[in-house]
Amino acid sequence: MIIQDELQLTAAVLAETERAGDPRVKEIIQALVRHLHDLAREVRLTEKEFDAALDIVTRLGRLTTPSHNEVRLMAGSLGLSTLVALMNNGTEDKPTSANLLGPFWRQGSPRMNNGESIVRSPTEGPPLFFTGRIVDTDGEAVDGAEVDVWHASPAGLYENQDPEQAEWNLRGKFFSDEEGVFAFRSIKPSGYPIPMGGPVGELLTALKRHPFRPAHIHALIHKPGYKTIASQLYSHDDPILETDAQFGVVQSLVGTYVRQENEPAPDPDVTEPWYSLEFTFVVEPGEAWLPTPPVSAKRDTELDVLPRGTQ
Repeated sequence: MIIQDELQLTAAVLAETERAGDPRVKEIIQALVRHLHDLAREVRLTEKEFDAALDIVTRLGRLTTPSHNEVRLMAGSLGLSTLVALMNNGTEDKPTSANLLGPFWRQGSPRMNNGESIVRSPTEGPPLFFTGRIVDTDGEAVDGAEVDVWHASPAGLYENQDPEQAEWNLRGKFFSDEEGVFAFRSIKPSGYPIPMGGPVGELLTALKRHPFRPAHIHALIHKPGYKTIASQLYSHDDPILETDAQFGVVQSLVGTYVRQENEPAPDPDVTEPWYSLEFTFVVEPGEAWLPTPPVSAKRDTELDVLPRGTQ
């Protein structure tokens, strides 16, 4: 139809969505149109501001490369990733241990035996021995669940960000045994700043927010018949817990790292103080699916992201 004014414009766009064959697609697109148009009207968006907004969206895509995902980083910085996780996981009395996938999961981590180390290149840090258990909402052990684990080095970089780290360093894939248990050795992770070289960094700077994330370990749990969950475990003593730049910390996922000074470590080569961490993940019946990997390769340049204006 010929457009008459701003309100009739919204009606015209919504009318064009009525032919959508998938009811869910129509529901989402119509809500998107209504909210986008209402946002522009509420703030009386100027043409200059609209141009800047389009540039931000363009740069989010341009700066998303095989080794960096600016789009997921922005979703986390706006709290959208955590909101979706909270809306879609758990029940009132028996919550699943789900959280953010984050922007650094790589598909294809090497399969490993329980108890093996995911440290593949020299990585400074106190030894950590992690024991996890996977149970269903009745508390029964879930065996044969695939568990992808990964975390940043104490330098604050995931291996795909850091050419100095070996391929797949601090990453591995484990399977729960008949008691629902999986275990691995690593080093105690530390907090780190998120990449600040793109629109996400500009947003945090404009809002006078810090870029830091508390120390955490990722786990992606997948088994047919159960709802896939991506989770992060946070360190109880991290000073950034209450101001996480990605709004990811929920109370049920704060774990306690226990410093061991007098007990022998599970591996006899460890003679210095070490840490242990135990955690139980609760999974519920549902669809088993794997998300699109945010990254797929290690970066091979000194730049974390492309500079502004790079094509």
